[in-house]
Amino acid sequence: EWPETGRLALYLLGLRATCPSPEPGPQRSLVTWLKYYLEEDWAGSRQHGHPLNGYYQYSLGVLALCVHRKRVREEVIRRLLVAEQHGRFGHIGGSAVDTEAVAALAFACLERERLVGARLAAELRAATRRTRRRMVEAQGRDGFFGNVYSTPWAMQVFIATDTCRMQPVYGRAMAALLENLDAFTTAATVAQVLPVLHGRSYLDIASMRCQEEPDTLTPISPEPPPEVVGNKMVRLVVECPEPRCPQHRLYDQPVPVPAGASLLDVLRAATAQGPPNFTFDTQDTPQGPFLSQVLGLEARQRKRSYWQLLSAPSTSLQMGVTDYRPRDGETLILRLSEW
Repeated sequence: EWPETGRLALYLLGLRATCPSPEPGPQRSLVTWLKYYLEEDWAGSRQHGHPLNGYYQYSLGVLALCVHRKRVREEVIRRLLVAEQHGRFGHIGGSAVDTEAVAALAFACLERERLVGARLAAELRAATRRTRRRMVEAQGRDGFFGNVYSTPWAMQVFIATDTCRMQPVYGRAMAALLENLDAFTTAATVAQVLPVLHGRSYLDIASMRCQEEPDTLTPISPEPPPEVVGNKMVRLVVECPEPRCPQHRLYDQPVPVPAGASLLDVLRAATAQGPPNFTFDTQDTPQGPFLSQVLGLEARQRKRSYWQLLSAPSTSLQMGVTDYRPRDGETLILRLSEW
């Protein structure tokens, strides 16, 4: 199985933020593994021209190494620069804002921590400016950069480059974010939005003075969501593109569920009602369960495929399977897509 570069990178970012023990042993070992994973991630995909785990995870890896003030080979950095210059961060039918933002944070960190030479630093600075300009142009009427989850990443770029006050788009994004904080329900998404709410970015972790950090964390017990009575009917559709699937539409059935059911609950109910038989599988990720297989068809990062979640006819869902709660009468489409 290919290494999950992004998962290790997030762990190292979190570890640095918690002011770990001065003992370097375990931390040094993890940093070494991350460097190895970055090389493996790319070396195994030379025929494709992109990292096996995607540019998002690759950028996270570079960012995590920089926050730990570890030098990164120039070739590794230039792979991201070339991808940024040629617009390779996006995927079919989706937004590239989160990937562009993480890469820009990595670029800004490498320059700020002086881990690269003057010439490369100038190129990184120019790439960060280009990314920031694209974000300004891409802001939607709802105030988001891409969607609610990619917006904190984009806002961190403005914070890290000290350009918040010069950009009216930042204020609009903050207003939109404050109205949608209930969308952030997993540890990973909360970790993305919390720094922004305090006017910070992940780059600030690198300069933390741990001796001055007070130990003020206290555990809390979140209140369970209110129970919703009644039932609803949701139509579940599964689509697969030709030529992989000549039939194209593989499943189309109404699924009765309780009124408060999530999309994951709908999928589970569909497996119990058959025929026709419905099957699915998920994979645990830091952002929550990821839909990995439907009706025996697997989404594979190595083949740049994923299960796109849509509300008919073509509205991409901005939440995962555990967070999205469909409306009564809504049609949900699971579409095998490429990125």
